[in-house]
Amino acid sequence: MEPVEAVEPVFHEVKQAMGLFESLVPAAIWPWLIVTLGILFALILHSVFWRPVSRFYRGRSGLVFSVLPRLRKPSRLLVLMIVGLFLVNVAGLPPAWRDGLSQFATATLLVVIGWILIVALDVACMRFLRRLPGDAEDNLSTRKQTTQVRMIQRIGRLLIVLMTAGFVLSSFDAVRQFGVSLFASAGAAGLVLGFAARPVLANLIAGIQIALTQPIRLEDVVIVEGEWGWVEEIASTYVIIRIWDWRRLVVPLSYFIEKPFENWTRESGSIIGSVNWHLDYTAPIGDIRLKLEEIVKASPRWDKKVVNLQVIETDRDSVTVRALMSARNSPIAWELRCEVRENMLEWLQREHPGSLPRSRAQLHLVPDASTVMPQNIKQAART
Repeated sequence: MEPVEAVEPVFHEVKQAMGLFESLVPAAIWPWLIVTLGILFALILHSVFWRPVSRFYRGRSGLVFSVLPRLRKPSRLLVLMIVGLFLVNVAGLPPAWRDGLSQFATATLLVVIGWILIVALDVACMRFLRRLPGDAEDNLSTRKQTTQVRMIQRIGRLLIVLMTAGFVLSSFDAVRQFGVSLFASAGAAGLVLGFAARPVLANLIAGIQIALTQPIRLEDVVIVEGEWGWVEEIASTYVIIRIWDWRRLVVPLSYFIEKPFENWTRESGSIIGSVNWHLDYTAPIGDIRLKLEEIVKASPRWDKKVVNLQVIETDRDSVTVRALMSARNSPIAWELRCEVRENMLEWLQREHPGSLPRSRAQLHLVPDASTVMPQNIKQAART
């Protein structure tokens, strides 16, 4: 009996402290104080529980260990929703507040479900992309599948967000009644909304078309609006082109469906580069052709497919000579063109300086009039 007698004063002191606290806090604030303290306790409990979970998945690979880190925030929101819904019914809030918070908890549950669906979609796409080979320099199949998966991921995320937002809004009676009245009064209002949403819908449909037909893929070399660059990112409504000088060109998705553009890597990354020279008529074309083959074959940038020299134009002062050479992709082709141009120019300056363009002129010497005597004057002088 002695331990019980020792504990009784403690309970008595706690009871007195609670009575003093109740006298200081107004009765109207008590329900909100209970809800607030319960939410704080739920946050602390979730943080404490998640620490061993994070230690469990850290440094491991697999489907479960890929999903768990992404579920931390949705699970926290779910715990807050469950605890808040329980406390709302226990704390004795007014009926109006209780109904409103219950409806808000339902909307939160829909948001959590949408969030989990997005996490599942991201993890599935990430695991699929990890299995694709990425070591090849010009892996057309990998780029094609990567583009399709990225587009499906972005379109799927957009659809999940729109559907979740629709379900959340429809859970509120006022919004649902407004939607019913709007559909009932279709016609002009529907036309106005359709016209306002036309750019978004056009880009969304263009994204689906690009995912299926693939006029462009990630890391494709394209020329858009006169700018040469690579497709760096294909988002749900726009495409980012990484230009050769590190600028970024942002283009709507619908552009690649409605307007023409150049795609240098549609089927393969290989490309033929050209170099032009304007030379004199006396230039030794045969020697230049042999020198071109020597320069190109000695370069590691050449893909051993195409090398040729042609005279493509003549005018009254010079001839135009074009050299063709192929490379694995456009950046290497550009470097090969510069290399051939520089080496050929040095060789012409050293071995055939007369082959460089020259301006010709023919001079006629006119004798001095004082030293020239007409024939009739000469005959008259003799007589």
